[in-house]
Amino acid sequence: MFEAGDIREWRGHDVVDPGGHKIGVLESVYVDTATDEPFYATVTVGMPTRRRLVFVPLTDATVGPGYLKVVYGRDIVKKAPAIDTDGELPATEEPAVFAHYSLDYAPGAGGERRLARR
Repeated sequence: MFEAGDIREWRGHDVVDPGGHKIGVLESVYVDTATDEPFYATVTVGMPTRRRLVFVPLTDATVGPGYLKVVYGRDIVKKAPAIDTDGELPATEEPAVFAHYSLDYAPGAGGERRLARR
């Protein structure tokens, strides 16, 4: 796995599913605000005139020469909650991102956001 600080080196690399099928291109990393560890990546998908950023968990992701391999299939990732390429994930939509991948969601103890973009 890579560290959040390494995003500059990996941004723009392919993101692939377990079968090696390209999902899209790595755009950014969201960290868990409780641990400051990488938790989700945003991946640019879609046609040039209709690009969007989808969220994919980084749990058990691995890196290879020029790619990041995630454990979720391309079809699941492409149906994940998305934002515009210049958008930001609203706090109210965080639970939907977790629910899409059947992951537990709990905001911070004071109700603060769970994800922060790096």
